[in-house]
Formats: sequence, C-alpha cells, structure tokens
Amino acid sequence: MKLIRTPQEMKQWRKSLARDVDNSVGFIPTMGALHAGHEELLKTSRLANTISVLSIFINPTQFNDSKDFEKYPVTWEQDLEIARKNKVDVVFAPTKALMYPDGFKFKLIENDLSKSLCGKDRPGHFDGVLSIVMKLFQVIEPSHAYFGEKDYQQFQLIQGMAAAFLMNVNVISVPTVREKNGLAMSSRNLRLSEKDRRDVAPLIYKRIIECKSAAEATEKLSADGFKIDYVEDRNGRRYVAVQLNDVRLIDNVAL
Repeated sequence: MKLIRTPQEMKQWRKSLARDVDNSVGFIPTMGALHAGHEELLKTSRLANTISVLSIFINPTQFNDSKDFEKYPVTWEQDLEIARKNKVDVVFAPTKALMYPDGFKFKLIENDLSKSLCGKDRPGHFDGVLSIVMKLFQVIEPSHAYFGEKDYQQFQLIQGMAAAFLMNVNVISVPTVREKNGLAMSSRNLRLSEKDRRDVAPLIYKRIIECKSAAEATEKLSADGFKIDYVEDRNGRRYVAVQLNDVRLIDNVAL
C-alpha cells in the first residue's frame, strides 16, 4: 500500500498508470475515522476495479460549525490498518494548505438540492463538499467513485456535479451499513455515549421505517428526546436529521 501526501505526487502516480479498460481506478473519499460502512465501499471498489484509492482528509470547508470540525474523530493508525486489510492500493492524505492553496476563494455551488434538507440547516456545507470532491476527482481521475447511501443527498449532488461538468467518472451508491440495532454506521457515532449509542440513537431508524408519515416520525422522535432538524419525505425517500446531546445524526430510507 502506497501513502501519498501531495496532489503533485498523486497526479504523477496516476499518470504512470496505463489508460485502458483493464486498469480501472475505484475511489473512496473519506474524512477518516473508518468503520464497517467505509469497508463496504472499499470491498465494492476492490471487486469492480483493478486499483482502489482511498483519500483521508478532514475537509474544513464543509463544517459550518468550527466546534464540530474540532471534535471530528481522528483515528489515523486504525484507518491505515483498515485500508491494508481491504487491500487499498493508494491512500491519499493531503493537507489543507495543499488542497486549498487559494484559501477557498474559489468554490463550487449548486443552487437547488443543496439548499434544502442538510443544506438548509448547514449553510455552506455542500459548497465545501462539492468543492473538495471536485478537487479530488481532478487529482485522482478515478473511473468509479463510491459513496454510501446514508448521505443520500450528498450522493445525489456529487452524481449531479459529475454529470453537469461532463466528468469521466461513474458515481456509484452503496447501501447503508447498519449496526445490529439498526443505527446507521457513522464516524459521528464515536461521539455518542455508550447508552445513547445502544438505547437511543437506534430509534432513528425504527421511527422512520415504522411511521406512516414524516409528521408522525417527527412527533415520536421528539418524544424520544431528539432535537429535530428535519424529517421529510421526498422523491420516494424519507430523510431525517436529528441531534442527540449535541451530536448530529442523519439517516434515510426508501419508502
């Protein structure tokens, strides 16, 4: 497994690969704190591509709350071990200065879907997401990129971005991986107390699959002790974002 730290070296490595159908490059962008959900993305990439690239970069521009950024879990050694176990070929781990040499003066903005759901509650969040993913696509030039369906709004935006800018990458979704109690796998789960993770957070999934309407799910989740950002049904999916003791959790299911 090769560790690359700079965009320049990453571009040189990519240029060295033969450009043919038998040398497909699968890419999984992450902010680290890897878990079983990320492993599913890595396994999917490995089965479908000759080469798999994992990026680990805690992207500061997608945090509308600086305290949230500061609290984001860092598990570097564990992440590298998971990458090795899943036979990742390259780990790309650049710095903020190298990925934002302009200081984020230039950014990518979407003016429709990104303004609702998580975008409504987190102004500027998706500007940061789309900007960093565009940069990573430019540097790595993957043939396929994989995103978990837990962040389904994010997946739709990145898929739309790739199509809008005529990018030569297939953006592919992978079903949400859940803990045994139904809680969607997330790096943020590490910030939950043992009791909240075991007894309370799993109610998110339970409520959004058992309730007949978003309004009913909102009422029950509020009674369960969650602070509701939104519960909304749109285009055949139910989306939810809640806060549990200052930890923001999201999920969604097909209706």
